[in-house]
Amino acid sequence: MARITIEDCLKRVKNRFILVNLASKRVRQIREGSEYLVSSPKNEDIVVSLREIAAGKVTIKEEKEEIETIAEIEEEKEEIEDKL
Repeated sequence: MARITIEDCLKRVKNRFILVNLASKRVRQIREGSEYLVSSPKNEDIVVSLREIAAGKVTIKEEKEEIETIAEIEEEKEEIEDKL
């Protein structure tokens, strides 16, 4: 892969917003000392993270997102009930 594109990554991730979030989290992991999951010499961390996403080495856990959403809904219900 000579050049990484957003379209390459969008084949693995649902939309651009999730892609940005996923890439930024992966860059933080790399900068904190995590090993590269793909061979990518002389590239910046963001390029490496996008290559990892395009290769399918990095994914997002959707179950956790659903649980967080349900928890947020429960909190909102409790806030509304407290106001009444």
